[in-house]
Amino acid sequence: MVTQATLTVRAVRHREARPSRREFLTLLVGPAAVSTVACWKTPTNPAGGGSPRLSSRPGAPSQTITPGTYQITATNPNDGFLVVPPSYDPTRPTPLLVSFHGAGEGAESMRSAMTPYASSRGFLLLAVGARGRTWDVFTYRYSYDIAFIDGALGWAFARCNVDPARVTVHGFSDGASYALGVGLGNGDLFSRVIAWSPGFVPESDAGTVGKPRFFVSHGRQDPVLGIDGASRVIVPDLKARGYDVTYVEFDGGHGAPAAVVNQSLDWMLT
Repeated sequence: MVTQATLTVRAVRHREARPSRREFLTLLVGPAAVSTVACWKTPTNPAGGGSPRLSSRPGAPSQTITPGTYQITATNPNDGFLVVPPSYDPTRPTPLLVSFHGAGEGAESMRSAMTPYASSRGFLLLAVGARGRTWDVFTYRYSYDIAFIDGALGWAFARCNVDPARVTVHGFSDGASYALGVGLGNGDLFSRVIAWSPGFVPESDAGTVGKPRFFVSHGRQDPVLGIDGASRVIVPDLKARGYDVTYVEFDGGHGAPAAVVNQSLDWMLT
């Protein structure tokens, strides 16, 4: 079990973060929405719209890869990283954790925080960076970040033997809120969702898909995303909608103590 220090990633509230005009025009067109029976709507959500639907799926890799850390794109480290653990065996399907960072941070924050766990526990890590200072749905709608994440997943699936039954989406703070929305819209891809200190579930114009399981944690003294208006609302709502939720509260602020990190990863890998 890894006992690294508490993960504390600086969070910035949802404002400024629109992409550049060039990024927006290039990445606006994402995967088509899926028509299902119900859309996720809650009246208190401050942001939402668009579809979080992803089209990339695990399959037989067309390329080979060896253990190490790889940038998703050659020119921009903030686009994200793929971490292949030392124990990776290309003949054996391996769990994959897709991680989303908090607002004002980047893919490097989750890569550095989660690489020791990926290496010691033997799972693949795909740490993806937002196009702006936070994720698309918080300042516009699900669109350009979803398109990039879909491409990043396809890139990873082409290189790694991923266990399709053990693909988890994960995030912290804004990234946790984003993971909740993306997980609900892609339960046929993500069997599990880990959300450390989320704020809310972003609205979607598309429907929920599948029945992923959830692990949610939150600090009782969180000064950034207060627990009473966040996880203590989110968790009962998910349970009322029939989802399996493991919920952990802890004494502390806006972060994820090592004990909670390890507990969530135990849950993911069980």
